[in-house]
Amino acid sequence: MGEPEAGSEFAIGAAAAGPMADTQYILPNDIGVSCLDCREAFRLLSPTERLYAHHLSRAAWYGGLAVLLQTSPEAPYIYALLSRLFRAQDPDQLRQHALAEGLTEEEYQAFLVYAAGVYSNMGNYKSFGDTKFVPNLPKEKLERVILGSKAAQQHPEEVRGLWQTCGELMFSLESRLRHLGLGKEGITTYFSGDCTMEDAKLAQDFLDSQNLSAYNTRLFKEVGQDGQPRYEVRLASVLGAEPALDSEMTSKLKSYTFRGSHFQVTRGDYAPILQKVVEHLEKAKAYAANSHQEQMLAQYIESFTQGSIEAHKRGSRFWIQDKGPIVESYIGFIESYRDPFGSRGEFEGFVAMVNKAMSAKFEWLVASAEQLLKELPWPPAFEKDKFLTPDFTSLDVLTFAGSGIPAGINIPNYDDLRQTEGFKNVSLGNVLAVSYTTQREKLTFLEEDDKDLYIRWKGPSFDVQVGLHELLGHGSGKLFVQDEKGAFNFDQDTVINPETGEQIQSWYRSGETWDSKFSTIASSYEECRAESVGLYLCLNPQVLEIFGFEGADAEDVIYVNWLNMVRAGLLALEFYTPETASWRQAHMQARFVILRVLLEAGEGLVTVTPTTGSDGRPDARVRLDRSKIRSVGKPALERFLRRLQVLKSTGDVAGGRALYEGYAAVTDAPPECFLTLRDTVLLRKESRKLIVQPNTRLEGSEVQLLEYEASAAGLIQSFSERFPEDGPELEEVLTQLATADARFWKGPSEAPSGQA
Repeated sequence: MGEPEAGSEFAIGAAAAGPMADTQYILPNDIGVSCLDCREAFRLLSPTERLYAHHLSRAAWYGGLAVLLQTSPEAPYIYALLSRLFRAQDPDQLRQHALAEGLTEEEYQAFLVYAAGVYSNMGNYKSFGDTKFVPNLPKEKLERVILGSKAAQQHPEEVRGLWQTCGELMFSLESRLRHLGLGKEGITTYFSGDCTMEDAKLAQDFLDSQNLSAYNTRLFKEVGQDGQPRYEVRLASVLGAEPALDSEMTSKLKSYTFRGSHFQVTRGDYAPILQKVVEHLEKAKAYAANSHQEQMLAQYIESFTQGSIEAHKRGSRFWIQDKGPIVESYIGFIESYRDPFGSRGEFEGFVAMVNKAMSAKFEWLVASAEQLLKELPWPPAFEKDKFLTPDFTSLDVLTFAGSGIPAGINIPNYDDLRQTEGFKNVSLGNVLAVSYTTQREKLTFLEEDDKDLYIRWKGPSFDVQVGLHELLGHGSGKLFVQDEKGAFNFDQDTVINPETGEQIQSWYRSGETWDSKFSTIASSYEECRAESVGLYLCLNPQVLEIFGFEGADAEDVIYVNWLNMVRAGLLALEFYTPETASWRQAHMQARFVILRVLLEAGEGLVTVTPTTGSDGRPDARVRLDRSKIRSVGKPALERFLRRLQVLKSTGDVAGGRALYEGYAAVTDAPPECFLTLRDTVLLRKESRKLIVQPNTRLEGSEVQLLEYEASAAGLIQSFSERFPEDGPELEEVLTQLATADARFWKGPSEAPSGQA
């Protein structure tokens, strides 16, 4: 990727700096840690529902390990090393050893926070923002702790081998390694290290030509003796190259020539991990509540066994039809936020229980949805032909395996299913409850008199925003499509583009999807559309009444919702990288774009002013004139939302990019001077909380819920107890899989001894 490979001097130099490391790349010792509370919801489950939830949770946790292999070349080794350490000594026992080795309490706490961060993000890059984080202590001191640990005494070659493989990379902040990205922009293991954006585009065109989805793939490029590149598209599956009974996938597994380049489609990525997933999905099937769940699980099993996204779509169809289950779940290669190209899915799996009181409000919102969709600022022809009434429930999460936990979800992400079969919305109540809690002294960039209102109404306003964002944001809008037979799903003669006054000039052709067409901006653009719908519709009194707000309270909810959005737009600057002029987080880029739109509306609706804080350091204030939300804010949002939808419906990539990238540009142009403000935001940023999740354990035929304390040590303990039967075996599998592909990143190429 252009710059020289990480030199050992640099990595050691960065490490020796220890606590002086740039705060952007460390997790602070006082990072917030919260527990996901689902005790009451779990207590209300029947014995059969508990068994169903338990086996789905096991499948999710096993599958979540694949994220290590989807993040960075060193992540699997770091995970294996930490797991060995803490299996031999719990955090308290290791602490005694660390202090005896000369670490201070602060340095040992920094190591615990780092370990908790690796477990929490399933890798050494933040799931929210894609920035690398490194241990905030000197490398030599950590080395002494590791090599003198009980784990090292029990398995000296293995622990030393792991440390030799990942120690340098654990600490290195060489510029290419600071962020996830493609080519010179960063590191990713969705692509081999020599892939560029051009390779990614070529591979997408190849996949489209074969009607293959990128969701469960990785791309590996090798240059042959003749100087020609050869691409391997590798599908995630239990089955590999062995002869298999004919399935829809076997005919795809072969060599192709595409635009003069050689492509080979193979499968078997993450095979031993997916084998564990499949075993537990099979067990869960025995406790399914109905045939929809049984058929859904059968299709997921087929998908993970064969490497078939079509089977996952069929499973998702049964999942959509399984309305209002007591135990809700979803599993697979789902969100494409962390693929630098924007089309490969990260593995995730969640299991949750319905929260009946909040779900009743969402049901009322669903019942009003058809009426509310008419309020959106685009012509009826740009809305789906029929609103497919979705499930919308509030859930308490038992398990969320992957790199991070969202507050709300609208899935499946398959465009064809969403347009014809529908989707489901979930709001994750116990995750929202954790994210509401804000200490007044940590509330940055707000006026003093806004802070009390903000603390009081942030939770309720966020419930409203998440509900609208998921149901009517992601759930609205039509894509204009011409199918493989040439038929259109819109009337070419009568449908007029409201932006141009002309007939529709562009659309999606067979095989094209929103993600494949809009690639690198697709995720953020869609989040921006959904966030804008939330802001726009929260002005509707009927919506606020559904959530129980009227009169002055309703006005406060609106004000705080809009205020939260413009503040988030400023906080978003943390997730922008000036060196590459790129954004690292889809939702935050979306919020910055909305801030720009509302600033552009003028008339004093929103102002962002640099100030000096009481500590004498640079600060800033965000102000929103609540008297102008309806008169100035709403018309500006209306114009912007209409443009977003029209460009999305018509598949106008050039127009969509020009609009979106224009607003997303970060410059130092006055009056806001955003690049300078970014330094202020970084100076005052607060790290996202780490979330400790429970485990379930089967004792006889009963499922027990195991809970842990809200601390870095508690989070580490939850992972130490997550795989009691096969922890060491899993770590060996992970390092073997990583070593088999290590040549693609010229990184950790030595297999740790004892683990070939």
